[in-house]
Amino acid sequence: MLRASLWPSPYCGPFYALRNRVSRRELEIFQSALDYARPLDQVRDLDTVIDRIKDAKVVMLGEATHGTQEFYEWRRLISEWLIVKHGFNFIAVEGDWPACHSLDEYARGHDGNSARESLVKFRRWPTWMWSNTEVLRLSEWMRSHNSRLQPDEHVGFHGIDVYSFFESMNEVVAQLEKLNPFLARRAKNRYACFNPYKMDEKAYLRSLFEAPAGCETEVLETLQELLQIRMKEISKFTLFDVQQNARIVKNAERYYRAMIHADDHSWNVRDTHMMETLDQLLQHYSKSGQQAKGIVWAHNTHIGDHHATDMVKRGMVNIGGLARQLYGPQNVALVGFGTYQGSVIASHAWDGPIETLRVPPGKSGSYEAILHSVTQSLGHSRFTMVFDRDARQGPLADMKGHRAIGVVYDPEHERWGNYVPTSLSKRYDAFIFIDETKALTPFVQPNDRRELPETWPVGQ
Repeated sequence: MLRASLWPSPYCGPFYALRNRVSRRELEIFQSALDYARPLDQVRDLDTVIDRIKDAKVVMLGEATHGTQEFYEWRRLISEWLIVKHGFNFIAVEGDWPACHSLDEYARGHDGNSARESLVKFRRWPTWMWSNTEVLRLSEWMRSHNSRLQPDEHVGFHGIDVYSFFESMNEVVAQLEKLNPFLARRAKNRYACFNPYKMDEKAYLRSLFEAPAGCETEVLETLQELLQIRMKEISKFTLFDVQQNARIVKNAERYYRAMIHADDHSWNVRDTHMMETLDQLLQHYSKSGQQAKGIVWAHNTHIGDHHATDMVKRGMVNIGGLARQLYGPQNVALVGFGTYQGSVIASHAWDGPIETLRVPPGKSGSYEAILHSVTQSLGHSRFTMVFDRDARQGPLADMKGHRAIGVVYDPEHERWGNYVPTSLSKRYDAFIFIDETKALTPFVQPNDRRELPETWPVGQ
């Protein structure tokens, strides 16, 4: 808690201005947030956050948007600290496995291309999520860090999303052709079920309305066969990679099957796949007598515990809540990020052009509006909060609107659809607030428009 003697001199002005326009309970939330707030001016100011999260098995770092420079920058800095000082083994992101595999190869020194050339592999819309300047800095740092380690100690970079349907199918066949031509022919024959759709995920989705059975049996049989093989002559990760691509094909097919019902089940399929992939990665990186530790980068709507939002009423889950259930809350650290105003990279429509859009001031009564008042009283535009047991039972546990901006965004309509009812101190273990943020700097490149867009159908 912040001692009264440490309160900045401007405290009274903003406090009384706030008092004149909000309820008594909002004043209590404001006061509690001010008590927990710690200025964030330099990297060393992350000490309290790092101390809270460093011993977790999994640390999840969120974002209130998919296009904010500061969110990527501070997640990168936290990740580097956790890797160097506390032995974390990999970063898993809300991205495609095959594209992230290319960046992983670069980070391990296996790829002679530049980091920029590796980032070009991110072709699915929205390309800016991973093809941007902050991921470039991260990948170059990882390559430098890994160059000083033995190969079996290298830190990895992996995608945990479910969208690389046909890409992963092609990867399974291509890799098996090098490893075991007999298994490659069997996989190719099974995947031939998808040939009529000509690498078009939308076409396969439409076909399920007329033929619900689809190709479900074929993808399950392929995965089951690959999970049973043991090849001593190939590397552990090569086998893991081909099995993971087969797992993605199975779960992506299930995802499209769920979409035909036009309900929230497809969201659950996607986040369950993320959780399954995370668990597989932790097992893969674990060594005899030493459990692996992983870092996840994803939107707040994925990493912030669904039990502390209105998602739970709709039967929806997310990877943050699932991880707490599977590993125990003491082994999972969830760090949310938020902003009051600024600019963001997004688009007005699916597959639309990359745009720099305005982020208007946070809605009155939202956590963003309250935390904006905290920055004024604290005298700092950025701060951290680490929540303890008292916070989870106090005013910061109240359900208030909490901003969530997706890849499709219209600032003019924000107040009607971009706020998730949230118990802040229960949803996260720590929170980083940046009062005014700026748009991410993307690398502009062509999109593959044959496929469903990333983060379909909800934009997170």
